[in-house]
This record gives sequence, C-alpha cells and structure tokens, in this order.
Amino acid sequence: QGTRDPMFLTGVSFPPDWPVYSETLIKLSVYGVNDGYQQTVSKESNFLGSSSFSVADFLQSKDQQLSLSLRTADDSATVGTVVVSRMKMGEIEDGEVDHITADMHQKPSCSKGQKYLEFIPINLHTQRMRVTCPRKTDSFYDVVTVGAPAAHSHGFKNGGLQKLLSKYETEKKSTAYQCIYYPPEQAAKAREILCVVSQLQPHISALADQLLQTAHQSPIQPLRDILKSLEEKTEQFVHALKDELVKSALLALHAARPGYISKSQTSAPSTSPIRSDSIPHHKEYDEEEWDRVWASVAKSLNCVIALVDKLQEQDNNNLEPAPSHTLADVITSHNPVCRDQLGVKVQSLKECVAEVAERARCSVSFVLLQEAACSTAQGLQLQQRRDAVFSQALAALACGFVMRLYAGLEDKAFLRQLHAVGLVAQFESLLSTYSEEIGMLEDMEVGISDLHRVAFRITEAASEEAASLQPTVSGRRDRYTVEVPLPHHAFQALPDELRQGKPLHVLPVLFNVGINEQQTIAERFGDISLQERINQKNFEILEGYYKSLTNTVPSECLPCFQTQTDIKELLDTLGQNVVTKKRKNVEILWLAGMICRRINGIRFTSCKSAKDRTSMSVTLEQCSLLRDEHQLNKDYFVRALDCMRREGCRIENVQKNIKCRKYAFNMLQLMAFPKYYRPPEGTYGKVDS
Repeated sequence: QGTRDPMFLTGVSFPPDWPVYSETLIKLSVYGVNDGYQQTVSKESNFLGSSSFSVADFLQSKDQQLSLSLRTADDSATVGTVVVSRMKMGEIEDGEVDHITADMHQKPSCSKGQKYLEFIPINLHTQRMRVTCPRKTDSFYDVVTVGAPAAHSHGFKNGGLQKLLSKYETEKKSTAYQCIYYPPEQAAKAREILCVVSQLQPHISALADQLLQTAHQSPIQPLRDILKSLEEKTEQFVHALKDELVKSALLALHAARPGYISKSQTSAPSTSPIRSDSIPHHKEYDEEEWDRVWASVAKSLNCVIALVDKLQEQDNNNLEPAPSHTLADVITSHNPVCRDQLGVKVQSLKECVAEVAERARCSVSFVLLQEAACSTAQGLQLQQRRDAVFSQALAALACGFVMRLYAGLEDKAFLRQLHAVGLVAQFESLLSTYSEEIGMLEDMEVGISDLHRVAFRITEAASEEAASLQPTVSGRRDRYTVEVPLPHHAFQALPDELRQGKPLHVLPVLFNVGINEQQTIAERFGDISLQERINQKNFEILEGYYKSLTNTVPSECLPCFQTQTDIKELLDTLGQNVVTKKRKNVEILWLAGMICRRINGIRFTSCKSAKDRTSMSVTLEQCSLLRDEHQLNKDYFVRALDCMRREGCRIENVQKNIKCRKYAFNMLQLMAFPKYYRPPEGTYGKVDS
C-alpha cells in the first residue's frame, strides 16, 4: 500500500503430521490490501490472482525456488508474479549438538561459556536423600541442583537481562515520536489475541456450516449438540476481543492514517498539526463502533439459537400429529421457511465473525508492527539471550516437576493440591551482587520469572519405553505447555481432573543470598539493592500462594514434619528477615527452604556452576533435616556435615565436572563464608571451575 511495486513476504510451514506427498498440489491465492476498512471485508472484491504447483515440482526446482505467474479467477490474464522459496532451518545447529542429544550427557561447569551450548542448563542434577528407620517408613528428600540460568556466552560487561531490558525499554520509549510505544506485556497480549482469532474464526465458520447442513435433515438432537459447541466457541471469541487493547489499537490505527482528524482537531483547527492539504481526510472515528461490531456477533448468535428452538418446537409438533390428519398433512405442515431463515442468520453470523476477526487482526497487527518499528538489532540479541536463559530454567523446572510428580503419585492429598492450586518451585541462589555475578543474578531473575508462562499437562504414555516417557514442550514464547507422559498403570490411578489433561501451574519464586568474599565487598562498598528487591518481591509471591493454598486445600493435606513450627509463623519470620539489614543473612534461605518443603514445593539450589557453594548449601540442608526430623544428635551434626562434603554425591559431582575431587575454594575465600558453609580441611584448593 502506498507504492506501485510493493513486496510482501510470508512464511508457510507444514506440521510434521501433515499429509504432504510429492503429488500434493499447493494453491497460492493473493489478495489486494483493502483500504476500505470501515466496510465489510469481501475477499472476492480484493482477489488478485492465484497459482498452483506440486510438491514434486517444488523439490526439483533450481535454486530451491519457483517463480509462478498469478492468473485471474477466469484464467484470462496474468496479473503478477509470486516467488516460492524453500528453506532448511537449523541444519548447522543440529549438526553441532548431535553428539550431545544422541545420549545422556551433562553440560559441565567448565563449558558454561560455550556458545553452541547456551540453551543447555549447567551441571543439572537431581539429588535424593533417603532416610531409613526400623520403626518408621522411609523418608525421601529431593533437590535439583543447577548452575544459575544465565547467558555466559553473551558476557556480563553491561549487566544482565534485568538491567539490559530496562535500558532497552527506555530507549524504545525515546523513539516514540516515530512510532507508538507498547510495553512487552501488551505486545504479548496482542500475539495471544491474534492466535485466538486465527484458531476460533475457522472453527466457528465450520460449526456454522455444519449446523446449517444438519438443519436440513430430520433429527434435532445432533443440531442441539452442534449449537452448543457453536455457542461455546463464539463466546470464547467475543470474550477474547473484549480486551481493551483491541479497542485502543483500532483508535491508534485510525489516527495513524494520513489526514486523520480527531474530535478535538475539528473543534480547534488552529491547534491541529500541519498536514498536506492534498491528502484526503478520513471521516471522524467513532470509538463506540467497535463495541457495536462485536456485539453484532452475539446478536446473530441469539437469532440462530431462537430459530433452532423454533425448529425443535415444530419437529416436536410434527412427531405428534392429530389422529384425523393424514400422513400427507403432516409432511406438508412442516414449514421450510424457518430453515431458510436459519440459513440467512447463520450466514449473517459468519459474516459478523469474519468482520470482527479482520478488524481484530488489523488492530493487533498494528500493535506488533509498532513494536517492531521501535525495535532495533539490540532487541533481537536481547531476545536470544532471554530465550537461552529461559531454556536453561525450563529444563531444570521440568526435571524437578517430573521428580516431584513421581514421588507423589500415591499421595492423594498432594495430587489434590497439584490440580487445585499448583505447586511452588523455590529457587535458592547463592550468587553475589558484585562484578559478573550481579549480571548472572539479573539473568536468573528474568529467567525464573518467565517460568510463570509454563503449564504442565499429564498424559498417558504410548508405551513404557524410555523414549515414550520423555517430557515434550509445545507452545510459543508467551505460553508453553510441558506434557509429562506416565505409564498406563500410574496414569489410570490419577484423579479425573489430572487424567482429563487439566493444565497444571507451577509458581516460581527466587531467593538469593550471596555468601562468598565478593558479597563481602558488595555489602561494605557496593550495592545489594538487587538482592533485597528480589527477596522482598518473591516473599510477597510466596505469601500470596500460601493464602490461596489455605483457602483451597485443608491443612491436613500438607505433609507432616516433626518440627511443630506453624507455616504461618515461618512466613512471618521470613517476612521480617527479608526487610532486615543483615550481612549474609542465610536464614532467609533456610526459612524459604523449610516453607517450600512444608507446602509440597519443588526445591532448586544454584550458584554459578552448581558445584561448590551449591554443595555446601545442599549438604547443610540435608544435615539440618536429619537433626530436625530424624533426631540426629547435635554433637554429631558437624561430623555428619563434613562426612557428606568429603564423601558422597557432592564430591562426585565435583569430580564429574573438573576431573578433580576438590572444591574450588581457598583459605582466604572461606574466611568470608558463613561458618556452616565451609568445607572440611583437605577437600578444597585452587582448581579450575
């Protein structure tokens, strides 16, 4: 539009299960850009031309592309050319990581800066402590350890995601004189609306056609079933388009057109901006018009419902004819006018839905185009960084969810909590707020926060082979679904709500307390406001979840612990600690971990590499659980702690990462560590990390 030789690009992809063969024909139809926006959209009036080709011709084409002539509907003339190109996506990347995805591997801490591994979590492991007692049932305590989700390959010279995104949004606002600024949440909402419209409009149209076809047959019950589905889909459609973003974007789109005159401009012409007199003025925009347009969809649907009711009444009367009536009388008494009226109303409904869908597409596309206009190359780099961080966090979350689900399959109270309010995923971070680690923490904060867009769904596995039990991820950036397959016997034992595929939500929370010598520098000479803000914000999220939990699930559904401290009391103490000015206040981490286990949450522990500081934290938590829940004598507490750090899976994890059984600490560093986070003599030294 606005040029005699425009170029438009669009991409087309076929799902893996789509039936595409060499003889399959693909037809391309091209339509003109419609400027008559206020009028009902008519595809026939804007049709330019079409062209067809077979998949075989496409695959055999030179340079992987075809140049096709567009022919008019009556095939009488050529109106243009369309070029179809074939692209192969991700071949190089697949080749580079093929040796990793072929089997079970881990990304060791020394590979955290590798560019081609940036989407893989660092040193991801699960750890389970099993406590046996002759007089009691065994107890299990799980934790997921993973390197802090961060874009090490991108570096932290200019900070992490939190700082970079804030700076980027400020720069986008400063260019708002060239475009309209829409914040990220509104752009995400626009994508969601566009997706809903694209899915629901063809569905509604198909149901409307099916309704009309069934109406010309005798049985009324199938008509009722189709009408019910049509009502549900249309209500979803109308509800999605009631969003204020659509209405405001329509106004902005109209105002962005050349020659637009607002109401204020017509009343005060002297203050209106200078525009070329040669540009034609658009009519004044009616802000209530959009409300009337989508309301017409509901009115059309009501008319269809009324006519179906009338048809049912007629059919009921015809099924019970008076004894004096002949069969011919019954047949001729059936009024076909009602069905003809239904056809008119169904067509009206389809046209209203099409008009509303077209306007909605224009409005949200305008939002996305404005976002693109305000974006720069830096925006794409930031998006890749954010995707990499999110991918690492998602892998850890999926791992923790699967482990927690399998551990609670026989716990009916846990399963009830899972489908009623979801679970908490509590991430414990030991990063400092100094130098590069502050950038890592900023990355981690955004990555963990983005996990709120993830939902889980439990499915039945096709078989009990390992490949069939692997979780799968689907969706887009604004919403992801992780499907977790369970073996047949485990799936059938689940409550109905879980077997029906209800989305299950996990609430991510992050608490950070730096414990190393760099945190000492930050606390004395630097800035720890990032850590304070993260802890306060996530405490509020955790407190909100607990309120929802207590309002939905009885307290007896929560696990029992020997320690009698009430969860509410623990929350109050945690709330006091997050606002208290205290150096290396590791009590925040202890309290958050205790609360997480009390509410059936999933525990994660992280530092830069999940190797050294993480080992100190995990072993301390395990010994604390033995002391508080299993009567470990306090005189043996330190001995047990040293034993866990000297032998067992934590020192094995160090060996696995750096081929050396020593934690990467030195004596000077450990002097700055809190007392219970120091490893025993002989287990640390100067090594690569």
